[in-house]
Amino acid sequence: MNAGRLTTPPPVSLVYAGVSNGWAQWIAWVLGQADCPVTHVRWSPLSPLPDLADLEDFFGRPGRVLLVLDDWYLRFDTGRNQQWAQVLRQVMPRLHDRVGAVTVTTRALPDEAVSLGAVTLRGIGPEEARRRVLAEVGLRPSTPYNRQDEGPRYPEDPPDVTNSPRRNPRFTGREVLLNEVHDTLNAGYGRRVLLHGPPGVGKSQAAGEYARRFASEYDLIWWVPSATKAAAREGFAALAREVGLSEGDQLTGQIEAVQDALRKDEKGRWLVIFDGAEDIDGIAPLLPEGRGQILLTAQNTAWSRHGARPRELPPFDRDESIAFACRRAPRMTEAQAGELAAALGDLPLVIDQSAAWIDAHPATDIPRYLTSIRADEPAAPDPDTPDPETPVAAPPAHRQVWAHTLGSLAARSPAVHELLLLLTFFSPDMLPVPLLRAARPSDLPTHLAASVSEPGTWDAALLTISELASMRVEFATEARQDTTSIVSLRMHRSFRRFIRASLTPETEREYASAAARVLVASDPGEPGAPRNWHRYAEILPHLEPSGALDSDDGDVRQLLLNCLDYLRVRGEYQDGWDLARRVLDRWRGTFAPTDSRVLAAAHQEARMLRGLGRYEEAEKADRGILGLLGEAGIDSGLELLRAKDGLGATLMARGRYDEARALYEEAAQNATDWLGDRYVPQTLQFRTNLALALGLQGHYQESCTLHREVYDRRVGLLGGRARRTLQSGYYTARMLRLLGRLPEARSLQDYNVRQLRRTLDAAHRQTLLAEHNLALCLRRDAEFERARAIMRESRKRLIVLSGADHPDVLMVNLDYAMLLRVLGERTKARGLAESTARAYAARLGTLHPYAIGARNNLALLMLDDGETEAAAHLADESMRQLEAAIGRGHVWSLGCAMNSAAALAALGDVEGAERLGRDALGRAIPAMGADHVLSANLRAGLALDLRALGRAEEASALERVALMTLSASHGPDHDQTRYMRSRARPYWDFEPQPI
Repeated sequence: MNAGRLTTPPPVSLVYAGVSNGWAQWIAWVLGQADCPVTHVRWSPLSPLPDLADLEDFFGRPGRVLLVLDDWYLRFDTGRNQQWAQVLRQVMPRLHDRVGAVTVTTRALPDEAVSLGAVTLRGIGPEEARRRVLAEVGLRPSTPYNRQDEGPRYPEDPPDVTNSPRRNPRFTGREVLLNEVHDTLNAGYGRRVLLHGPPGVGKSQAAGEYARRFASEYDLIWWVPSATKAAAREGFAALAREVGLSEGDQLTGQIEAVQDALRKDEKGRWLVIFDGAEDIDGIAPLLPEGRGQILLTAQNTAWSRHGARPRELPPFDRDESIAFACRRAPRMTEAQAGELAAALGDLPLVIDQSAAWIDAHPATDIPRYLTSIRADEPAAPDPDTPDPETPVAAPPAHRQVWAHTLGSLAARSPAVHELLLLLTFFSPDMLPVPLLRAARPSDLPTHLAASVSEPGTWDAALLTISELASMRVEFATEARQDTTSIVSLRMHRSFRRFIRASLTPETEREYASAAARVLVASDPGEPGAPRNWHRYAEILPHLEPSGALDSDDGDVRQLLLNCLDYLRVRGEYQDGWDLARRVLDRWRGTFAPTDSRVLAAAHQEARMLRGLGRYEEAEKADRGILGLLGEAGIDSGLELLRAKDGLGATLMARGRYDEARALYEEAAQNATDWLGDRYVPQTLQFRTNLALALGLQGHYQESCTLHREVYDRRVGLLGGRARRTLQSGYYTARMLRLLGRLPEARSLQDYNVRQLRRTLDAAHRQTLLAEHNLALCLRRDAEFERARAIMRESRKRLIVLSGADHPDVLMVNLDYAMLLRVLGERTKARGLAESTARAYAARLGTLHPYAIGARNNLALLMLDDGETEAAAHLADESMRQLEAAIGRGHVWSLGCAMNSAAALAALGDVEGAERLGRDALGRAIPAMGADHVLSANLRAGLALDLRALGRAEEASALERVALMTLSASHGPDHDQTRYMRSRARPYWDFEPQPI
């Protein structure tokens, strides 16, 4: 981009305050594109006044001076800024032809600044802004404006993705620190910075100002409220939806998808801010890697262990305190502001609240107010025992300020005072404004209920509170009503503690009950529905501060159960288990152990433990529920069936398939006897679980028959497109494939996938698992590339849905690795197989059938790589381990025997291979049937070993039977039939089933 000119462009000294950094960087870039040498001169509004001679020397430099005027210039009529104004009035007239000015504020400038002849850059677009900047230095553009991602972004264009807080127009000072943070984040060694300091020092405000001031340098800025681990996970995962990554039902998958995108720098230059991140162990796993930048705010300095370079944010310097207080309360003199700052220890939070009170009470005698806050006695009691979050109690002067604020609010506006008290019964980091708006008047305290009938009343009350209590607010526009309203509010914890400590027990009970009613009224009641997840995420942080955990109210208890179910559905098993334990500790001391809600919470506890992979504890919890029911003499009914169902799921997850089958057979029969035709859907679910257990035992024919029966019943009862019906169709197709009935399996699965995509969505877990089974059908039909495409996409989406270590993902990983093996991509296949085997061992235990089977698959890949001895050892070891775990007659044990025989033959022990193959065939025929594909492959493998031993006649007979069997089931020209006819060594892939 070149600028039209008649002479060489002059050097330019660009003078600006730090608050205008974004504009200054863009202006410098524009001038640089026109070949103007630019010198940056950062001006601090709080810096000492230079001598007149020094100022004239500066403006007398060669070239031009360009001033960037912002909101600080609006203060040229007050305090020390008047001295600046006087200097400029004396200097500017003599240098008007060498000094230009641009204004980046939307407000009218005072006369002292107007005399500079500034042209505005706001609200005109980058093309016209560029023209005006160049005109101020005597140049004009010669080409159209075209940034092309090379320079800083035009300051009025926000980053492509951002949720950073609104600008705080009263932000003051911190110039040196913000520049240090910027330099550190942009240095090669420091892409993580921690802003730390005591409560009330303004850490969040400084982080927000950093994001605004340097926004033009980023394509993505994401603000993560991090007061709790749960809030941080929700806030970080929300970025997945914002940037168009697939949305899943579990947060872990969304978090990993975002981390992967940021690690690969797919979203350009990025900055992620974790605000209030005190829980290091809970939040550290969220920090993304990559070339982007991370800014944290916390009191905890231990973040340095995670690579964050600490930058302490102290209280204000006195000059900063004075400037801030005077901006907040313009009628204060600088001397009075200095007294206020001294009394309050220069703490920004309390200076803001105190100055706000003064500003809101224009008749107040300021000297008398200053005397009152220096009183020794606290205005309200603090707790006898300090809050563990803040071991040091608030100083008396701070409490005096807060007492003034509360007292005047109660006297002047009882409804607003009631709202402030009510807000203290919610999480201070994310006050639930939308939930309060939706509350029924009958759920609110008396004065508040009478005053909030009009929507605008809420905003007026909230704005009053935010102004007096220094609470940050955010606005959003309602699309349906085209109105802008407050959507979030944040209260400082120390202020909240002061208010709560001043309440009587009776008042505390009253407001806790009101807060719990607000949460109950906002409960959508369907925690499994994705449309409701954002609402439960809003509710969760408020359960404890509202007192909901201690409530005996039935509706509140149901809300807690719904929140537990939400956490389970979202895969937040650790938080779910923590909440379940707290709920159960409280309820078991109040209600009967067999109370329906106590049992529901106990079931959730066991399910959370299963989700965490703590199967031994889950089994103990499941058996505990059954024991309680037995002790209470409950020997029938839905509660007992649920308890058996839960224990069966745990036993299946632990690989104890025989026990699970026995329990499910009992439960299925009990359901038929006890429930009859009244609860057919529940009865069918118990029969489905029995069919799953049969399949895990390797009884594929029995499992298929039962799944087909349930499928047909559900079609008639629920319809062909109901979710449960489609689930049964998928289970049936999977069993048909495992039985070797490929044409039937593929036809049903293809139809099932189409229905699932139409009914549930292409990214639904059930759809993806069905697509995985379809890919396996295609693989068996030698449509390898189509199988690869489907399985690769299903795997990718499942990882986003659930996280990389979820059992569904591990299942698909193992099958995908073996598909890559067939495609000749052995290096990728082996790497994926090895990592999956390790993950199974870590999640389920080294002797779980799935971990063992994964190692047997790995033995095949080692055999491909010529590691014959190691492969033979691993194949033999995994075969023996699997036989010990599930029996020698299980189809998986027989498949492992086939692979072990292949490894022995490759090692040269053909006789050993022949003995093992013959023994496996003898076990397979009664277990699977003589016509099953596994039996046919065992015959083919045995024939190869017999031929190698010189027993050709016996080998030919076995081979002939094997080929006839496979031709009958698959067809004479099927790829598997041709493979067998080629006398290549048969092998078996271990394929896990969903658990």
